[in-house]
Amino acid sequence: MTKQSSRLHFLDAIRAFAIIMMLQGHFVHTLLGDTYRDRNNLIYSIWEYFRGMTAPTFFTITGFIFTYLLLKQNLTGLENPRVLKGIKRAIKVIFWGYLLRLSFYAIFKGTVNPSFFFVDVLQCMGTSLLLLIGMYLLLYRTNTAWFQNTVLGMGIIIFLLQPIYGSCILEFLPKTVANYFTSKNGSVFTLFPWFGYVCFGSFIASLFLKYGKHKVFYPFAITLLFSLGAILVFYSSSILMLFYDLSGITVFKSVAYNNFLFIRLGNVCMLFSVFILMRNYFTGKIMTKIGGRTLSIYIIHFFVLYGSWFGLGLNSFFYRTLTPLQAFIGVLLFVFGICALVLYYYKYEEQLKLRLHYIVDLITKKVIMSLPEILLLLKNDIIRLYRSIRYARR
Repeated sequence: MTKQSSRLHFLDAIRAFAIIMMLQGHFVHTLLGDTYRDRNNLIYSIWEYFRGMTAPTFFTITGFIFTYLLLKQNLTGLENPRVLKGIKRAIKVIFWGYLLRLSFYAIFKGTVNPSFFFVDVLQCMGTSLLLLIGMYLLLYRTNTAWFQNTVLGMGIIIFLLQPIYGSCILEFLPKTVANYFTSKNGSVFTLFPWFGYVCFGSFIASLFLKYGKHKVFYPFAITLLFSLGAILVFYSSSILMLFYDLSGITVFKSVAYNNFLFIRLGNVCMLFSVFILMRNYFTGKIMTKIGGRTLSIYIIHFFVLYGSWFGLGLNSFFYRTLTPLQAFIGVLLFVFGICALVLYYYKYEEQLKLRLHYIVDLITKKVIMSLPEILLLLKNDIIRLYRSIRYARR
């Protein structure tokens, strides 16, 4: 196995790990009873801490994989096939983000549910990809280093300015637009700070492409990522306070007192180092397939857990009522069931599409064959209605 393919397998493994963590995190968070949500409980506190790693990992690996495939191409600019594919993918992800939040019940009442306009992970991720593509198109004419340094600088600035934009309400903007930048209206994920993780992932990918062929690259990358991650987790707050003491800039102090962004980035770096270290073990097809179907898995899980269009999901019946044992058994069934369903569909996708096409074609033919009879009955009903109206007028 080549280094190239090995690297791609480890990326899929991280993405598969992130989607599985997301599935179990959403299930337990939604259905576990309030009585058992005790942060003094060691097991619950450990679970909650690791659950907090899911979204940063997802956004970082998204920036990594997209940039890796983008810069790997020999063509540049709009001629790069990954640009158009990325735009299509981003629009598709944003579209599904809104579609999943649509309520048919509200539509039947002639309105649109307010939560439809909230920005969730899919809209945020799709918009982040569009921004990344825009930065690439602006900077590709110079050289890769410009793009590489720009995304790194952008990620750092986004993290450092979080205390400033984190409290903005942006009332002067339409709510649909403002929801991408503020969570005050109900948005779950906003473009900032989450685009920062995409930028850091993009920067790491550029390093892998630049130095990945060196013999000592992987041992060096493992050591560097783990060390950097440990520094960010345990010492980033102290470093930020040191910057505040030296410069007097209050933003360093504000970030240090609420330092979740850099700490979570440290978690991601350490996680990356572990997966790179074990990269030769992630060659199975299951991990690759799960990692390649994250959007489908997310969509199906949203319908099953939250009900989406009809509001009839597991949370409608078991919202915060499960015991830890029930949640543990349930999450195993939930994760296995969702992944198995998606993988089964894609395994037999062509056969299922042919069968669906056959059923639709059969129903269409029957409708067309019976159309004259339907029109005749409709005609007779119209004639009877017309005669009854004329008789009533007399």
